[in-house]
Amino acid sequence: MKPLLALALTLASHAALAAPVVDDAGHTVQVPAHPQRIADGWFAHHALMLTLGAGGRIVATVNHPDRQPWMFKVQPSLNQAQAVTGNAFNVESLLADKVDLVFTSTGDRQALAYEQAGIAVVRMGFNDLPGLEHSLDITAQALDSDTARQRAHDYNAWLEGQVADVQRRTADLTEQQRPRVLHIASLNPLKVDGADTLIDTWIRLAGGRNAATGLRGNLQVVDAEQVLAWHPDVIVLAADAGDLKQVPLLAQLQGVKVLRNPAGVFPWDRYGTEVGLQLVWAGQQLHPQRFGDVDMVQRTVGFYRRFFGYSLTQAQAQQILAGQAPL
Repeated sequence: MKPLLALALTLASHAALAAPVVDDAGHTVQVPAHPQRIADGWFAHHALMLTLGAGGRIVATVNHPDRQPWMFKVQPSLNQAQAVTGNAFNVESLLADKVDLVFTSTGDRQALAYEQAGIAVVRMGFNDLPGLEHSLDITAQALDSDTARQRAHDYNAWLEGQVADVQRRTADLTEQQRPRVLHIASLNPLKVDGADTLIDTWIRLAGGRNAATGLRGNLQVVDAEQVLAWHPDVIVLAADAGDLKQVPLLAQLQGVKVLRNPAGVFPWDRYGTEVGLQLVWAGQQLHPQRFGDVDMVQRTVGFYRRFFGYSLTQAQAQQILAGQAPL
């Protein structure tokens, strides 16, 4: 047995343990009490960690400042974390770095290797808002922190308030009043998001219909001809999706409103906690007359202060809303 692996197994057998956690893959995981050195192998999960006030515990990351610049600005300790390309950590590096807990996505094949090395692994994944709330609760349990549990409770209550507010404003819209919205995650290659996704959830809650009819799942590759056939009323481009000019055939689309999605600590349109802001932003974009009283700059500043402990300026909030990186 390799010395590092033997040491890890010995330490694990003597470590204090918290209550078992049932993760999003249905596995019962025995996590160490108050884990302090965490490797986070799911890109989006970092936003949950920051929301729970535990971003400083991340010592190994799959994120990078050139891809998520606001994340590293809000949580500068990530600049000192061990960073990997892709989502696979080196097991011996984790052991040498005394990592006591790894978060992965539910489909991460590397998770078994971490477990075999004696490191607790909590698998995370969700595709709707109740799933996000559940994942936040599970993360707080794994962190074994009263502060994290309280933050999860506060965030989930806030998110449910956002959902109720948006539903109140859009509930009486007829099917014809709901624009057909196509969310484009990438233009090269051309990828869109279909049903059974968090993206589909916020489109519907914000008073739209997903234009990608017949398509299910995230990041589905399609051709430009299919987009022309769908002919959406609104195209929402992910912040880093590129420019529509990259696909000349799409110039044939007429009368389509094109929006650039906000991106902060994590892209608002995907699987981070800023999706609560995304609901309101999307509602305001699709139905401005129903959201005329909403100041998204102030909402963004308030969210960052409350849930990330970070004081954004109004100019910074405007950059995030425009999908721009910090200066």
